[in-house]
Parts: sequence; structure tokens; C-alpha cells
Amino acid sequence: MAAPPASPRQAATKITDLDEDSFAQCAAYLSLQDLSNLAMTSKFLKKVAYSDSVWLHRFRERWPLEMLSSSSSGVRKAYLDWRTALHQLKFADPFVLDLYTEARHFDHILLDKNDIIFSQGSVIKRMKTDSFLSGGSLVRMSDHNARITCMRLFPLSETSLVRSETQREENVLVTSSYDHSIRLWWKGACQRCFRGHNGAVSTLSDKLLGDGGAKVMASGGEDGTVRLWSLSSSGKRGQQALRATLYGHQKPVTSMSVAGHRTSLLVTMSKDSKVRVWDTTTSSAIRSSCCVGMTSVAGAPVDMKCHEALLYVAAGSSVVIVDLRTMQKVHTAAIYQPKLYSFAIMPSKFLICTGGFGKAMLWDIRRGQETSKPEAVAELDGHMGSVTLLHMDPYKIVTGGLGDSFVNAWETDTGTKTNSLLCNHPELGSAYIRCSAMAVNACRIVTASYGESQGLVRFQDFSTSTRPIVEYDDDENVSKFWGTQAYNDSDGCDE
Repeated sequence: MAAPPASPRQAATKITDLDEDSFAQCAAYLSLQDLSNLAMTSKFLKKVAYSDSVWLHRFRERWPLEMLSSSSSGVRKAYLDWRTALHQLKFADPFVLDLYTEARHFDHILLDKNDIIFSQGSVIKRMKTDSFLSGGSLVRMSDHNARITCMRLFPLSETSLVRSETQREENVLVTSSYDHSIRLWWKGACQRCFRGHNGAVSTLSDKLLGDGGAKVMASGGEDGTVRLWSLSSSGKRGQQALRATLYGHQKPVTSMSVAGHRTSLLVTMSKDSKVRVWDTTTSSAIRSSCCVGMTSVAGAPVDMKCHEALLYVAAGSSVVIVDLRTMQKVHTAAIYQPKLYSFAIMPSKFLICTGGFGKAMLWDIRRGQETSKPEAVAELDGHMGSVTLLHMDPYKIVTGGLGDSFVNAWETDTGTKTNSLLCNHPELGSAYIRCSAMAVNACRIVTASYGESQGLVRFQDFSTSTRPIVEYDDDENVSKFWGTQAYNDSDGCDE
């Protein structure tokens, strides 16, 4: 009997066979990062990712009470312009939360999701912004018995404390102090205490060292040593946590940064401006055998930061770039007399910002490579004293200092001023208010100031803002898509 004829083979269905409108309906629920990835896949998918229906859905979801004017040059641009304006703090109606404390200098302040963490002397306080107005308490942590020198946030998943998958997004707080100790905090209590330095612990690494599950934290001390600690060791006293002690610095260690191209490399700088690079995977049995590179810079150390294989060092009145692969100084990126007080980098935009007296300066690394003396591209002035507080991200620069009762926000690309935020309140009891600490995360900023009678922690969240600051004397600065404004507290600025 003859076999039946084979049925014709159906062609495989491709993703591009889908209806574009249907595809756009699905794409509207993707995150910004996923939309960006989709747009880079093919011309067809880029058209889908850029379609007005996708961005209109996102716009109405984020800002349901805002109106898009017909003069807008595309919904996608309107969405991104509004989002950029929020990140640049270009609004006059942020949500403001004030917390009054004792009139004392604030040493450090951090933003951890919805939590504000700050230290005054030896005491740490933690406040949950989302529950404080409804009666939430201020958590006080006072196990240190001397002033806190450094505070860092590290993933809970890198410690032995994690118990479930839901906790993996949480952070632990690690602090160092003049009392010779390092403490790890979680859930408002000290979970570990690390001791080993023969003096004050002056600084902690900005990131954990290593890859995979064997990451370690580094600390530097007044004793000139660098010590490596495992956060995953058990035991409240952390007796088994010390992994290595690295010798070589002759003066107190002032700052640390983990290399970007190799996460096992730790860069440290001491008070005499000597810089050392350590390979933390090498045995330290021969005291200084872990040191794989050395250099020095002129002037008193200010700070330093690593990006990829480059090290940016601020010391004295200049910022010098060092190639960590050769330990050669490749460029002087900024010079500001008489001295620097702070600095920040944005390597993806080739920008550096330095804090001096009365103003900050914005520098383009590329411009200074052809001349012996770099020139700033913008002056961010208007401050009354030294600019010791400095934040920089792809959208904005925020500057402040002890001589000011405000902080200023500026566009990162141009140095154009976008806002000035008051940090004090008449109840502080003094015309001279000192803004001593600041933390910025996306659309949120927290400042800490103190006067004669009280201290003030002021939290300002621009993610729900709807009333833009309008430059009336320059019509070109007025956005063409901002329509009728109305208050809306249903959205966050977490993208």
C-alpha cells in the first residue's frame, strides 16, 4: 500500500511576523533597560521600542495627572525629558521630611533604599522614611565608644546572616571607629565586631574584593596596616574573620578603592600621599609581598577613586590619573589653587568635578590632555566657604559645605544650575547653619545641618514632584511638554 503524500512543511514563525501594534502592547510593560536592549536588537524591534504607544503607556503610568502638549517632539522624548528633569531636581515641590536631632556635627550620612543612616560622634541613627510620619521610631545604635570614621553598605548576601532569598536584596551597614573596631550592623543591631588594628580604623574599602563567594572587605588604620576581613565568617566577635594583614605604609592609611579591571586589586593611600596597589589573592606571609605597585603624588591626600584600570587621585591642588597596569602618571586632569577639598568623577562622560573654596569646578579630561595646564569648562560658584560635599552622577552635580545653609544642583554636562535646596530651618536657632553631610540617590537627597540649639536631617524626594522650576527670563529653558500641573503621590523614581 502506498504511503500518503507528505504534508507541506510549515515555515517557522519569526518574532517579526507578529503584528507591530500587538508587539508594542507587550513592550510597554518592559523596564527602561529592557526597552533599550530591545531597541539594539534589530531595526524592526527598535521601531517597536520607540513607538508612541509604548511611551504613552509609560508616561500615563508614571504621571497619570500630567498632560502632554501637542507641540511635543514625540512621546518618548517627553517621557525621557521629564525623567531627566526629576533626576536633575528641576522642581519646586519635593516631598520634604525633617528630623530634628541634637546640635552636633554630622560625620556621615547614607541613603539605603527608604532608610536614612547617619552618625554623630560614636552614635549611629537609622530612620525609615516611609514609616516615620506614621509613628515609626528612630533606631539608635551606640555600640561604638569613639567617633565613627567611615560607613559603608554591602550586600547582605555576602555575609553569613542571609537566611532566605527575600533577604538577598538587603544591605548590611559596616562602620569603623577610633575605638579600634569595625562593626557590622543589620536589623538595628550589631551582628559582628572585628578587631585587629593597633589604633583607630580610619577607612574601609568602597567595594568588596574578589569574585564569586570568597569576597573580603579591606580596612586601613592609623597603624599603617591594611587588613582583609571575611564578612561571611560566623561568630559575633568575628575572631575568624581576619584573613590577612598587609604591611608597607609608614603613615596612617587615609583612603581605599577597589580596581575596576581586577576586583582582587586594592589601591590604598596614606597620609604622606604614598599610593600602594595590593593583590589580595597573594599570600601575605612575607609581610609586604602582596604589594604589586607603588607611586606617590604631591600634596595632602583628599580622596581617590578607581575606574577600570585607571586611578584618579586628588591631592593638594590637583587631580592626577595613574595607569594601574604600569603605575605611571598619564595625565593631570585638574589644578585648582590653593587646595582641593573634595572631588568626584564621571568617566563615562570624561568629566571630573573638584570642590574648592567658594566654588566647584567642572573639568573635561579630554580638553586638558593637549595642554600642560588644564582649564575648567565650568565654574559652579555661589558658596560661602569650602565645598566639602560633592556628589556627581550622569544627570547632576550637587555641591555644599559647612559655610552654607543650602546645597546647589547643577547639570552634569553643562554645569548649568538647576536648583538650590535649603538645608536649614529657623528653629535651628542660628543664622550660621553648618551643612556637614549629604547623600544623594537618584531623585532623592538628604542633608544634615546643625546650629546652636538643634541639628536637622532634611530628606527631599523629587520623584513625585509635578511643579517645574521655570526660568522666566529665558524662554528657551521652559520645557514644551509640561502641561497643567497636579499633585500625584503614586509614583517613584526608581528607574
